[in-house]
Amino acid sequence: MATFKLNKMNVRAVVLLLVFMLLFSLLFTRIGYIQVNKTVNGQELQTIAEDRWTRKQTVEGRRGTIYDRFGDALAQEIPSYTIEAILDENSRNRVEDPKMTAQKLAPIVERDADDLERLLSAEGRFQVELGIGTKNLSLEKKREIEELGLKGIVFRKEARRYYPKQNFASHVIGYTERDMSKARMGLESSLNDYLVKEDGFVQYFSDRKGIKLPNLEEIIEKPKNGFDVYLTLDANIQMALEQIMSQVEEQYEPERMMAIVADPKTGQILAMSNRPSFNPNFYEEITNYTNYTVSSRFEPGSTMKMFTLAAAIEEGVYNGEEIYQSGSYQIGGRRVSDHNQGLGWGKISFDEGFQRSSNVAYSILALERLGPERLYNYLDKFGFRSPTGIELPNEASSSIADSYRVDAATTAFGQGSAVTPIQQIQAATAIANGGKMMKPYVIDKIVNPYTDEVIERGEPTVVGEPISEKTANQVLDLMETVVTSTAGTGKPYFVEGFDIAGKTGTAQISDPNGRGYLTGHGQHIYSFMGVAPKSNPQLIVYVAVDRPKIDIYEQGSAPVSQIFTSVMKHSLQYLNIAPSARSSKNAFIDEGFLIGDYIGKNVEKAKSILEEAGLDVQVIGTGINIEAQIPTSGSMLLFGEKVILKTEGSSFTMPNIVGWSLRDVMKLAYIINLNANLIGSGFVIEQSIAPNSELKNGDYIVIELALPHDVEESEHPTDEDEPEIITMD
Repeated sequence: MATFKLNKMNVRAVVLLLVFMLLFSLLFTRIGYIQVNKTVNGQELQTIAEDRWTRKQTVEGRRGTIYDRFGDALAQEIPSYTIEAILDENSRNRVEDPKMTAQKLAPIVERDADDLERLLSAEGRFQVELGIGTKNLSLEKKREIEELGLKGIVFRKEARRYYPKQNFASHVIGYTERDMSKARMGLESSLNDYLVKEDGFVQYFSDRKGIKLPNLEEIIEKPKNGFDVYLTLDANIQMALEQIMSQVEEQYEPERMMAIVADPKTGQILAMSNRPSFNPNFYEEITNYTNYTVSSRFEPGSTMKMFTLAAAIEEGVYNGEEIYQSGSYQIGGRRVSDHNQGLGWGKISFDEGFQRSSNVAYSILALERLGPERLYNYLDKFGFRSPTGIELPNEASSSIADSYRVDAATTAFGQGSAVTPIQQIQAATAIANGGKMMKPYVIDKIVNPYTDEVIERGEPTVVGEPISEKTANQVLDLMETVVTSTAGTGKPYFVEGFDIAGKTGTAQISDPNGRGYLTGHGQHIYSFMGVAPKSNPQLIVYVAVDRPKIDIYEQGSAPVSQIFTSVMKHSLQYLNIAPSARSSKNAFIDEGFLIGDYIGKNVEKAKSILEEAGLDVQVIGTGINIEAQIPTSGSMLLFGEKVILKTEGSSFTMPNIVGWSLRDVMKLAYIINLNANLIGSGFVIEQSIAPNSELKNGDYIVIELALPHDVEESEHPTDEDEPEIITMD
């Protein structure tokens, strides 16, 4: 029995030994496997160890800065700060008085104090952010809050994109998200590959507390800063443009506006602006994402006539002294009409037709002198069928109408075909630069910030020579007469002391309902393309204003000329371009008259001065001194143009207005606050209030107007504030 028990114990011992050996073998095999493969349950032991004992710190790079031509920052990366509130009850630095903290913080971050108090009173939270108004704070705002000494309020430092000049060239520069995670618009977007940064890091071994271990190798990956971009924009000129654009926008509330200032010798864009505009620091408020100067095409109106004129001169088919019949011109089943309701100005020369912006003259040049084939050939040479290739995103292409014979005529005077403002600027450089057409560009250079190496550089590029220098000079001479001659439509664009050459434009706008073109006073795109000085052009300025809210007596040139004359004069003086000795204030300009300010002056003396200048002066009232005048000071007037002077006092009598033009009637209605009910159009043939009758403020008057049946010459030339029309027979 003892032997049996002994044998049984031996068997158990052997079994246990075998089990132990098996387990030991499995453990040894597992250890060997781990040593060879260095993994446990699919996780690498080395990685686990490195994660436990190594630390990795991000070293942030810097997004490239966008500068103007002189190195002033337009878009840059700056530090910003986000408020965090510590609420942990175990922390010594925690918010102890939520109500007081909220009340002191609220006015600085522009938040409701009760809302902040609710966030600062949250239970069970270690710390909280306070939302809108407390993120992306400037250093100045951070210091202002720190001065309050609010316990528990701390700041987290972050990088953000900042635009120090706010709405300065905003459609050119564009914007990124504040944290620069996404480039959204403009050069920020199109040049993102150059501007974008790459963060680096430092990796090292540490103990359990995160303290760096000595004498162990670090792994360092240096950050890569983005390249810096320098633009051709001149901050002085751009700022002047932005200021006057804002003033005109506030005064006239147009649908949109666009303006470009360029150097015709190089093609450099010195300024570019749009309205509506935006401040890229507050991109949530953007209402217009379109850079109209580049991305919008429309029928340009009569600015196109300068290129038709250049083509005709270059081909030797233009005779400025040749006489033609203005008014209307038949093309098959259609009739082209001049902009003064098809009345024309009788038989006039082609030079005068350019000054008056006659559609008939340019229809004749297109169809009878040049011919459609040569006309379209010159449109190609002037670059109107191709985008300019300017570095700005989303450049629109043109749409040239060339299917029918009438298309050549309408295109020649700026209707039917649609082009972009930047295409017009490029084409105009050929006229202002001796026949050499310059590609417009806005990027001066792209620079590596580490080495100052220029990665890319913008260079003046001749993209064509559509006309000769002789032709260019002849066109400039005629463009000058648009501004200085009695017949010229460009008189409002006169700049004292400088020789301006330019061309007006009044573009019709397609009815969105498909019913032809919009009609009515002010329902056009008014524009002007001007260069100066005419003898050696240094600047091209293009301005277009879409559907401004102008009074009935105002011309479409009013908002455009405010922008053009202000920017051109400022820029020429800033560039130290010497003024011409030919022009002076309150003097005749080729038989025109620049009216001064007569408000507060003796009415008889003022009337004598103006009548000596050949003006038709109408005095309203019996006072001694002048209380109001129309046209206002600085307006360029023609011989025979009507000036209305209102004297002091409240007693007025009705003048005899039979024969007055609609524009003059509206001048009168405006200056003495008449409520005019107008019937018909043209010139006054009947008035409901008899001449010499006493007038009261706000009186109602019915005025009947009619067009004369046989008019060889209109009373005054207009600036094309009537549409350039094609009528069906």
